[in-house]
Amino acid sequence: MDPAVLREDMVDGLESPPRDILADEDLAVAMRDVPRHAFIDEERTAYADRDHEALGTRVLAPRTVARLLQALSLEDDQSVLIVGVGVGYTAAVAAEIVGETNVHAVDISRPLVVEARGNLAEAGYDGVLVDRRDGADGLPEYAPFDRILLEAAAVDPPRALLEQLADGGQLVFPRGTHQQRLEAVSADGETDRFDAVSFDPLLVEGEQSGAVERNRMAREDRERAQRRAESRRGWEQDWIEWDETIDRQSQRSRSQ
Repeated sequence: MDPAVLREDMVDGLESPPRDILADEDLAVAMRDVPRHAFIDEERTAYADRDHEALGTRVLAPRTVARLLQALSLEDDQSVLIVGVGVGYTAAVAAEIVGETNVHAVDISRPLVVEARGNLAEAGYDGVLVDRRDGADGLPEYAPFDRILLEAAAVDPPRALLEQLADGGQLVFPRGTHQQRLEAVSADGETDRFDAVSFDPLLVEGEQSGAVERNRMAREDRERAQRRAESRRGWEQDWIEWDETIDRQSQRSRSQ
């Protein structure tokens, strides 16, 4: 079936009773325009209102994206930061409303950053900036932001994100652990509360899916082995064949 028809059906389902999830007309138009199948491998089910899995992360169902962005209350030409870009679909919908060069996104997972960049470029939104960062730190070099969306649960909003809000700005995030509620926190501390949600917690460095340990150079292995050998034996035994000992330890380290 024509993807445009599938998008129409998807949005119609979100607008119609008994759901009545989507009431923002600008958001509805944006979701009708963004090719969701460019972000999800299963083109046949890309427009079904359900979650998907990709690279160890949850790709949000259309109804969840609609709830998040409706709470964010986007307007044309606002500067937006999305923390937890995932595969890039939410960023693309935001770009349709505010303009792609006004959307910035970060993710702690390097494979997801690569995936999101490729998906956004394929879908025609390569003006969206996507960088690999610890989400709790935000993106200070592009701050302040009119809107920040945190697509992960936190007990309290990260201080760095609040500090990167512009005057009159808002941060939308799922507050809580097991029981969560979507909240919008303004720069002056006012809070609006929305419906219950369920999100994975905000990750810190080392917890992300696809984390890759940096490969050490041979020179680093040799230098580390030398320091270990010196700390155990001491320089007073400088008659020992250090090179032979160091080479053995370096080889053992690299084979682990």
